[in-house]
Amino acid sequence: MTHDNRTLDSFIGDQDEAALIAKRGEPLPEGANVASKEAVVEALRTVFDPEIPVNIYDLGLIYEIDIDAAGNAKIKMSLTAPGCPVAGQMPVWVADAASSVEGIGEAEATIVWEPAWSPDLMSEDAKLALGMF
Repeated sequence: MTHDNRTLDSFIGDQDEAALIAKRGEPLPEGANVASKEAVVEALRTVFDPEIPVNIYDLGLIYEIDIDAAGNAKIKMSLTAPGCPVAGQMPVWVADAASSVEGIGEAEATIVWEPAWSPDLMSEDAKLALGMF
């Protein structure tokens, strides 16, 4: 399956489970330095929902970032709405951004629907940028 002119290494879409997963990257060589969570957060701040002028991290779409000792990252994220037109692309963008960080090997981004996203999850900067104060 192709999105954004790139082939997904793994894409799972199941209407019943409403799960979308994208995997990118390759294992790090043994002994490589592992990136920090902060470095991954900075990379995720380069990803934007095309309809909202705020990055997905400050928008509150990233729920969890786990980086294991081998430098593999697992990211749980959501969307502002289940019918988001870029639902199939967003996890690819997130996995691409995370796997581009030096010290991250394989990156997996999974869309989850619980808890449901709400504007309360947005950073104060994001709310200010969107005029929500």
